[in-house]
Amino acid sequence: MYEELAAGGVGTIITGYAHVLADEQPNPGMLGIYDDFLIAHHLPLVEVAHRHHARIILQVAYGGSMTDYQVGSREIWGPSAVPQKRTGVVPTEMTAANIQTLIGACAAAGQRAQAAGYDGVEIHAAHGYLLSQFLSPYYNQRTDAYGGSRENRARLIVEVYEAMRNAVGPQFAILIKVNCSDFDEEGATFDDCQYLCQELDRRSIDGVEISGGLSPWDMNASREGVFGEYAAQIAKLIKAPVIVVGVNRDPQAMQETLDTTNIQYFSLSRPLLREPNLVQRWESGDKTEARCIYCCKCFSTIGNRCIFVKG
Repeated sequence: MYEELAAGGVGTIITGYAHVLADEQPNPGMLGIYDDFLIAHHLPLVEVAHRHHARIILQVAYGGSMTDYQVGSREIWGPSAVPQKRTGVVPTEMTAANIQTLIGACAAAGQRAQAAGYDGVEIHAAHGYLLSQFLSPYYNQRTDAYGGSRENRARLIVEVYEAMRNAVGPQFAILIKVNCSDFDEEGATFDDCQYLCQELDRRSIDGVEISGGLSPWDMNASREGVFGEYAAQIAKLIKAPVIVVGVNRDPQAMQETLDTTNIQYFSLSRPLLREPNLVQRWESGDKTEARCIYCCKCFSTIGNRCIFVKG
């Protein structure tokens, strides 16, 4: 799939997320970047992307209670011992030592991505995964420096970025994926998102990808550019480039967004699973909408393959 995407004309590939600690694999068959021996396993992926003149960014994350894979056999940390609303998984509240372990693991993951030849890393702090939970007043009920106020709830994400930046230097790209809102009355809000993005912008983050919600099914797929209004407001607040994800399937609508807002980039996943050559199709002059219908059935197959594509 990655070679199909690179050959199909995409400018930059952001991988599925890689886990950063060996004993915390939240999904089967996923990428890992938790040890130096894995660097060699990433080299062919980077080579494939670069051979087709695409850039490739490694996304990194700690999954936590967002998934119920291998519950009982993997150590699952959380900001507080609060059951995850969808999975019911109750994580172990992180100690100060656990927090420092995670920060160090993320920094080391950035170094490994750099050594493997990736063009950058993206910190996944959206969709209810661990870093996203720290920003949420529902999941984060801590009373120490990492809980309570908005500043405290954002602290771990900021410290992960700072540690990674110190590890990889100023020239290696670091992006972050964040929720504009959890769209949950007890969760993180757009005000939280704005605060976090501005704090990271002050620290020279290289790009911010705006998403939203706590699962792929939270998105209203009937509306083009579902998070565009939020992303446009963020793009007014920060200097870093803003990427928007979420029902981007109409090239005319995307062009209008480029012309009328400060948003600079669009992120597509499901449409490219349906049509890996979508960018080439649009560049050829066929500007009809992407064929993806956002049924989300691609999430039910190993490897995230579109059910309408044979093979």
